[in-house]
Amino acid sequence: MFGRSKSETETPATEAEVKPGGKGRPTPSRKDAQAASRARAMGATAPGDKKAARAARAESQSKMREAMRTGDERYLPAKDKGPSRRFIRDYIDARFSVVEILLPLLVVSIVLTYSGVSNLVLFANTLVMVSLLVGVLDMVLMRFRLRKQLTTRFPGDAGVLRGATWYAVTRAMQVRFLRLPKPQVKLGQPLPDTYR
Repeated sequence: MFGRSKSETETPATEAEVKPGGKGRPTPSRKDAQAASRARAMGATAPGDKKAARAARAESQSKMREAMRTGDERYLPAKDKGPSRRFIRDYIDARFSVVEILLPLLVVSIVLTYSGVSNLVLFANTLVMVSLLVGVLDMVLMRFRLRKQLTTRFPGDAGVLRGATWYAVTRAMQVRFLRLPKPQVKLGQPLPDTYR
């Protein structure tokens, strides 16, 4: 009674023929559209290409691991590429940073805190507070000296300071033997004059 008649509810077999300006094909389901998008992004067109893609990916990862060990610029990640980033790494690796020893000091202070001896607990708390204060001061001095070195060594590069402080601080906070890319200079070693 209130519904549409059968003739009104029937749709033509192909809507593109009836509607002017139709696209001439049915709209794909979301699942099909996403699968096609992933296939285009990965560049995989045929099932046989998966082995080749896997092999290429494994080769590129092995080259990147080797570059992290040797410092080869060609295969480093984008955040580590460039002469200014190489200089920052060498600058941080050639100097002693107080924050390098913060983690071992924190472990020692935790052990001393759980010893139960009140003098040792007081010493541990003082040790942590003093080392944190000295570490922050060391990072501030390192930032100013590094920025001065960067502007001196790379005078024409406007973007050389962008992200330099964060990159340097995160590298300095890592224990030396865990840093990636691996340090290419020894502690206290003089740095080369040019990095171009």
